[in-house]
Amino acid sequence: MDTEHDWITTPVTADLLRGALDVEHTEHGVLPHRLPARARAQNTDGQLAMAESQPSGVRLAFRTRATAVELDTLPTKRTYVGAPPRPHGVYDLIVDGRRAGQGSVADGNVVTVDMMAGTAEQRPGRPGTLRFTGLPDGDKDVEIWLPHNETTELIALRTDAPVEPARGPGRRVWLHHGSSISHGSDAASPTGIWPALAATLGGVELINLGLAGSALLDPFTARTLRDTPADLISVKIGINLVNLDLMRLRAFGPAVHGFLDTVREGHPTTPLLVVSPILCPIHEDTPGPCAPDFTGLAKGQLRFVAMGDPAERASGKLTLGVIRDELSRIVKQRAADDPNLHYLDGRELYGETDSAELPLPDQLHPDAATHRRIGERFARLAFTADGPFVATD
Repeated sequence: MDTEHDWITTPVTADLLRGALDVEHTEHGVLPHRLPARARAQNTDGQLAMAESQPSGVRLAFRTRATAVELDTLPTKRTYVGAPPRPHGVYDLIVDGRRAGQGSVADGNVVTVDMMAGTAEQRPGRPGTLRFTGLPDGDKDVEIWLPHNETTELIALRTDAPVEPARGPGRRVWLHHGSSISHGSDAASPTGIWPALAATLGGVELINLGLAGSALLDPFTARTLRDTPADLISVKIGINLVNLDLMRLRAFGPAVHGFLDTVREGHPTTPLLVVSPILCPIHEDTPGPCAPDFTGLAKGQLRFVAMGDPAERASGKLTLGVIRDELSRIVKQRAADDPNLHYLDGRELYGETDSAELPLPDQLHPDAATHRRIGERFARLAFTADGPFVATD
């Protein structure tokens, strides 16, 4: 801890957090969750457990005159056998709406994943301290966005002036659900994930339920969306279902209807936007499952390949093309009785021209520049002109 300042310690409590739907008290401090305890209790999948505990879109938000801030955290990092070390998770400091700094915590627990063997081993580590100094004097709104890809226990917040919870944002709340792309895979920082960029441009408050590898039409996720207060809702559906070869066309349509029915139980008239997958060439016409290609792993290059056969579409296997057609049909059918339900073809966010200019580095996930493009496109299509999320006041 820096001893040059007269520190005031403020307990990290739920009223200092935005974007989290639950807070678990641990032996070290508090762990933000993006799924509530009831949903977590119904989940048995390790991938989803990891994804929802990674605080994508979660931030500390407070008002203070402090010019120095320290945050003690215990991250859980992941390394992969045979691959170079991954970069540390990034924290973004936002002061009065503008990014004013970035930092990382090098310490923490480490989970070593052997993708070839399908095993993982955790080594406990020690907490570390994130420090920001030189903040402008005077009252200001401060946000610390937590790493979108690193499970983060919050232990202590210290400042050199008193802290109070940030005032209500006075903005509409946008609740978004999607896959690893919405979670922020390969984005440079937590405010650089496309939903965060779109939320800033759209002037809304984000709750991000982008869950890497886990946008699978799970009923407990639908109930979470149903029970979470929101002014705007979007669900981005498709890529994970193909990646995992999870279901056939016969099951897909009713599952989408059931998912939307559940969301509508809690939000009967809220603007609801169904977004189909962005362009992903390996799965446009080829079903899953999807498998990693380890040949470049030692150089830090992991790529994915589609393992299905295009001929299997005849038996009901899903491709992105099939999913887009079905989602478009379902939304058109339902919109006859639900004027606040809308559809967006994901290729309007990232399509063939974009793929030629900014190809997906691992065949599945966009890089930082592409996250920015998708965020800007979504903001323009959803929040302006005739978009479904345009403010009506």
